[in-house]
Amino acid sequence: QVQLVESGGGLAQAGGSLRLSCVASGSIGRVDAMGWYRRAPGKERESVAIITSAGSTRYADSVKGRFTILRDYTKNLVFLQMNSLKPEDTAVYYCNADISILAYGGSRGYWGQGTQVTVSS
Repeated sequence: QVQLVESGGGLAQAGGSLRLSCVASGSIGRVDAMGWYRRAPGKERESVAIITSAGSTRYADSVKGRFTILRDYTKNLVFLQMNSLKPEDTAVYYCNADISILAYGGSRGYWGQGTQVTVSS
C-alpha cells in the first residue's frame, strides 16, 4: 500500500510565503515524477508544478518565478516553496506521484488527501 501525506498548508497574507511538503511511504519500488496540483473553489484541478525523476521541472504559467518545486530523492519527499503569494493562489493543493511497487515495470499515479492554502488580500 502506498500513501502520500501532505503538510504545510495554512493561511498567508498576499506577498507572503508558504512551504508545502509531501512524503510518499509504503510499498515503493520506484518513484517517477512527483508534482503538485490545486483546485480552487469553482474551478477544475490544475497542474501547478512537476519534477521528474531526472530533475526536470515544469510550472504553470501562473506560478512561474514565484513557486519552486524541490525533491529529496532519498526520502521520497517533494516540496513546494510558494513565494509572493496572491489571493488567486487560494486552493486545496494535492500531491501526486507516479509510483511503481517494483523497481522495474509500470507506475501508477497516487494522490494525497490535499492541504488547504488560503491567501488573504
